Amino acid sequence: MLAFSPFHGRRVTVRARAKVNLGLEVLGRRADGYHELRSLMWAIELADRVTIESGHPDISLACATADVPRTPDNLAWKAAGLVREATRAPGGLRIEIDKRIPVAAGLGGGSADAAAVLAGVGRLPGWQLGIRRRTALAVAIGMDVPFFLGQSPALARGRGETVRGIATGTSLALVLANPGFPLATREVYGRLEPSDYGDGTRVDALLRALRRGVEAVAAAVTNGLERPAARLWPGLADVKAALREAGCLATLMSGSGPTVVGIAPSHRTALRIRDRLAARPWRLWVTRTVTGPVLTVRDARASRARSGGRP
Repeated sequence: MLAFSPFHGRRVTVRARAKVNLGLEVLGRRADGYHELRSLMWAIELADRVTIESGHPDISLACATADVPRTPDNLAWKAAGLVREATRAPGGLRIEIDKRIPVAAGLGGGSADAAAVLAGVGRLPGWQLGIRRRTALAVAIGMDVPFFLGQSPALARGRGETVRGIATGTSLALVLANPGFPLATREVYGRLEPSDYGDGTRVDALLRALRRGVEAVAAAVTNGLERPAARLWPGLADVKAALREAGCLATLMSGSGPTVVGIAPSHRTALRIRDRLAARPWRLWVTRTVTGPVLTVRDARASRARSGGRP
């Protein structure tokens, strides 16, 4: 479920949270050329803000972050185009992205923004879609997108498009370290070898660990893409070791990288770990996992009403 305001209007703002993969196994290559996956995905507090406004003659996208495309190649733009085609909505949309999630970092920022558009346009007259159609469009855009339309944490299967929410009372404090360069997902998968494939038992063990708290989760995290990523980026081991030495209970790469996630014993400890690593040439964040809806959608008029009319 999404956290919706009860109001409708011409403009909505969506908080689009990033994700981390705390468990990821590649089970093998499928006949269609994709890989069969089993992954535990968890939303985190780090988030983009996506504002969508109808009443424009065409689709456009604005973002102050230099490496975010402002063309139909952007997944958020693609989502808007697919919805317009499906609904035959007149006119277009203006999409504005306040980018906080790093680009090409294994944190799902582009997919989160696309999901934000799919969810947000449902609050705009003439742009509404049924749940099944919206989910089908999410799969067409990218395999991570369905997760962002649902609940966190969740188990993803298939190519990543089959998603089931997982109940847990565990909350994790995380330190994220991003080296500042992209790892192309296609290249990482291209470096997979048969010995890198798993059988799903590691992710199953992680799911059981969710019932036993932070230390059990830290002992069970896994990512089957780390070895192929290390063949492209030997520095992965150094980042992981630095986070462990600074006080993290466990470390792993998120998704296809290159962001490395460190699990800390507490939020206070996570802040100390970040400070200890401040001299490193990486971007660092302290964040927490989020349980519940991945996206939060708010109508702009409702937000103004709650603030007494202030901009």
